[in-house]
Order: sequence, then structure tokens, then C-alpha cells
Amino acid sequence: MLGRVLLPSFFLVLSYGFWVSSSFKDLAAGVALFLFGMLCMEQGFKAYSGGTLKRMLMASTDRLWKSLTFGVVSTTVMQSSSLVSLITISFLSAELIGLRQGIGIIFGANLGTTTGAWIVAGFGLKVNLSAYALPLLVFGVLLLVQASKKLKGVGWILVGIGFLFLGIHYMKEGFSAFSGQIDLTRYAMTGLAGLLVFTLIGIVATVVMQSSHATLTLIITALAAGQISYENALALAIGANVGTTITALMGAMGANVAGKRLACAHLIFNLGTGLVALLLIKGLVAAVDYLAAWLGIAPDDHTLKLAVFHTLFNLLGVILMLPLVNTMVTWLERTLREVKVKRAQPRYLSDASLSLPEVALQAVSKETKHLFSNAFTLIAHGICVRRASIVDDEDLQQMIDPPGKIIEIDLDEQYERTIKDIYSANIEFLSKAQAAAAHEYAEAYVALRQANMDVVAAIKAVKHLRKNLLHYMQSDNLHIRREYNRFRVRIAEVLRSLAILRDTDDVTDALLALDETRVDIASGENEAASRVNALIRDGAITSQMATSLINDGAYVREVIRQLVDMTEQLHRGDLSRDDTLHDELALKAEEIAKIARYAGTVR
Repeated sequence: MLGRVLLPSFFLVLSYGFWVSSSFKDLAAGVALFLFGMLCMEQGFKAYSGGTLKRMLMASTDRLWKSLTFGVVSTTVMQSSSLVSLITISFLSAELIGLRQGIGIIFGANLGTTTGAWIVAGFGLKVNLSAYALPLLVFGVLLLVQASKKLKGVGWILVGIGFLFLGIHYMKEGFSAFSGQIDLTRYAMTGLAGLLVFTLIGIVATVVMQSSHATLTLIITALAAGQISYENALALAIGANVGTTITALMGAMGANVAGKRLACAHLIFNLGTGLVALLLIKGLVAAVDYLAAWLGIAPDDHTLKLAVFHTLFNLLGVILMLPLVNTMVTWLERTLREVKVKRAQPRYLSDASLSLPEVALQAVSKETKHLFSNAFTLIAHGICVRRASIVDDEDLQQMIDPPGKIIEIDLDEQYERTIKDIYSANIEFLSKAQAAAAHEYAEAYVALRQANMDVVAAIKAVKHLRKNLLHYMQSDNLHIRREYNRFRVRIAEVLRSLAILRDTDDVTDALLALDETRVDIASGENEAASRVNALIRDGAITSQMATSLINDGAYVREVIRQLVDMTEQLHRGDLSRDDTLHDELALKAEEIAKIARYAGTVR
């Protein structure tokens, strides 16, 4: 509702401004070009934010100081603390990093964003950037039409820098023209009122533009043109720093509780830093004057002094907050708890990761494993085997002779409580991710979708099997009881094998190991068929028992097949898109059947 009112209002204000002032047109176009340039740069860096960024994160965040350094460097390179914040939230939501590491990155990102002020104040205002912008745009567009994803990424970055340069140029031109028409310094305010009012304006401007970097560039160009006072520019810079947290908060809205904790930490840091800067404004201004003189900055070079101020109060915030990180982590984990619900919910999915295909793939892969973990318990209890008996390596063969103990469970109710919401969320997330991702990720997303469907199909087959299983696993007829207990053992052994393979790091080895499992399964099916024929021929079981045994044997095969297929698809989702080793070595279906028949004759 708010957007329906604000957007038309912005259009009306902009249209009126274009009509009454050509200078306003240059200024607005400059802001638009700058923001578009940042969007292009973000698009370019996303080409490298998947596996590359993941490897960098793992190597660069195992210590707090490394996390801080990573935040500084990545934000300096990308020139977007918002992008770094969103990437960090998505990695935290997928549990690829911890909260402490995420907070370190956010602190570093705030420090890294100060480099933008130095670049604009020290270089952007002293050089005709438009002369460099056009060649960058030409080279960038040339790279954009290439087939390589990496070259396209470089192309987007060059186009983004070109538009950033054009934006700075037009903002500078717009404010210079304004100085001959309108004197904005007439609206300057001094004292506490000016400090608070212009801090609020800085917050609002950053919320509207969704970029503190863009707001700072606008402040610096206005200050260089003499359209705002130095004192008011300092307040605007503080406001821009606080306003940038809105992007992180919006990104965390679709994240899990871990992402929300990080966004809250970001808000605490920026609010705390802004408050300290406001309270110590006089001391900071004096420190800026001292540092500026030491660095050789002219007393009237207010743009560079603003860059010094921006760096100084962010550095002060890091120094004050860094010793409190552990306390902050403890408080956030105690305050923002996982909501206890009666129905199992997704743990790793986050809307923030949808724009990063590699991260989205990691998240939904983990969520599929979460689904399998819940289904593991449901299937085990459905065949009346304790989960602990499977994972603790108990001798499952001991279950074949004695009457089985029934585990009371409502499969429909348990499906609704532990499976349905996760399954639905996975399918929805996969649809969104596949629509947003490049073609090269399509096969992995299709494999993960199939893995989710296989899990549900296995549960449904168990539901059909359970009716006769409960009756015959306690039958007085030893032969039928053994066969139904063998059904239970076969499924339990497959669950045990697949649980180990699910967490295997070497994807190709896991897929090849599945072939061994398929051979064992085929051998077991051949043996079961031989025993059933013998029991029928010898009259050891009634015709009704034989019919049930044959029909339920089909359900057992379906459960096992779906579970094995699920594990294969899950690993195919992790398989490198250029890894052909498994496909070269994998056994064909007829080869598996032949080996199984041979194994049966040997026995």
C-alpha cells in the first residue's frame, strides 16, 4: 500500500523538477546513473560470488580478525557493503559460516565502505571521469556479448564502473549549475538541531536509494559545489551509515533466525556507531583537523576531511564493538531463539541466497538432507525399527526370527508434522532458484527436485507396506514372519548405507558406491523371489499369504529404489558440471542385474 503511494509521488516530484530546472535533471540523472552502475557491478561480482567466494569465506573467516579483514577487502573491491551484507546473510542462513564470523564480516564491511568516500573525494572530483567512462562502457559491452560467464562478469563490472563515473560527473555538473540558480546553503542548520535534522535526512536518503555509497557520493559532490555546509555534511554521513542497515534488514526478512541475528547485529553496530559519532562530534572534528594536517590535507579541503571523518568514526565503532562480539553473539542467540513449532520447518533456505546460484544450491541441498533425515525416522518407525538401531550399527539380522515389536505411529500425522512443510518449501525454493539461475545450474536443480520427490514417494510406499507388515511380522507362521522381518531388515540396511553415503564428501566415490548398493539390492531381491517360490511350492504359506508377500515385496522394492535414487540425485546436485568420471565408470542397469545373478549362483 505504501509503495502505491510513494512511487507515484516520486514520479510527480521528479517530473516537476525536470520541468522547472535543467540542473535538477543533470543531478537526478547522475544519481540514477550511479545507482545503475552499482547494480551492474553487483551483477558482475555475483558471477564470482559462488564457489570462489565460498572458498574464500572458508579460508578467511576461521578467526575473528580474518572475518574483519575479509569484510574490509571484499567491500573495498565490490564497493557495496549492501551486497557483502546480503551475501553474508545468505551464507549464514545456509550454515556455511557462524554468527561470530558473520558479525566480523559486517564490521569489516562498514570499515571497507569508507574507501568509497576516499575514491570520490580524492580522485572523482579532481579528474574528468566522463572521459574514462565511455571507453569502459565500450569494453564492458564488448565483454557482455561473450559466451563465458566469467567474461560477462568482468563486462558487467566495467559497465558498472563506467556508469559510476558518469553518475559522479553528472552529479558534479548538476550541483555546479545549482550554485548559479539556487543556494542550498540557505537551508543549512547549526548546533544540535542541525546535527539531528541532517542525520535524519542522511538516513532517509540512504533508505530511498538503498546505498550508503550513493548517498555519500551525493554528499561529497554537494559539499564540493558548496551547496551544503561541512558541519551538515558530517551529519549526513552519519545518517547514511545508519540508513544502510535497512538493506540488511530487508534481506533478513526472508532469512532464517541466523540471518535475522546477523541483521540485528548490523543494526546494533551502525546505530551504536552513529550514536557515538553524534555524542563525540566535537572531539571527532578536532581529531579530523589534526589528522588532516598530519596527512597534508588543506584546511579548506572539506571533501577529503569528510572522508577522514567517515573513516574515523567507523574505525572508532569497530574498536568499541570488537571486544563485545562474544557478548553480542550470546545475547542475540538468547534473545532471537528458534521458534518452537509443532511442524518441522526449513532450516537453511533464505530468499537472500536466490540471487547467488552456488549459495542457493548449497542451501537447498542441505535442506534436502534435512528432509531425508526426517524421512529416515519416519520410514524406520514405519517398518517398526528404531532409528537408533540403524545408526548404532546393531546386528539387524537378529530381527529376522523373533516376532517384531510394533512401533505405534500415525504416518499421515507424522508426514504432516515433519515432512510436508519442508518438502513444499524445497519445491517452491527450487522453482524460484531455477528461474533466476543460469542454464548451467539447471541439471543440478532438476536433480535436487527429483531427490525431494523420491523421498516423498518412499514414504508413501512404506504407508502401503505397513498394513500387512504389522500383521505378519508377529504371525505364528514362522515362514511368513521371517519374510516380513526380512523386508524390515532390507529397508533398514539400505537406510544405514545411504545415511553414510549421504554425508560422503567425495561425490564421485559416493555415486560409484551406490552401484555396489544396487548390486546388493538386486541380489537380495533375487534371493527373496527364490524363497517365495520355494515357500509356495512346499505349501509352507497359504495362497493369501503368498499374494500379500508378492504384493508387499513390490512395495519394498519401491521404497528401496526411491531411497537409492534420492541419494543419487542428491549427490548429482553436488556434482561438478564438468565432472564426467562417474558417468564413465558407472554400471549400467543390465550390468547390475548380471552381477546380481552371478552373485546368486555363487552363493
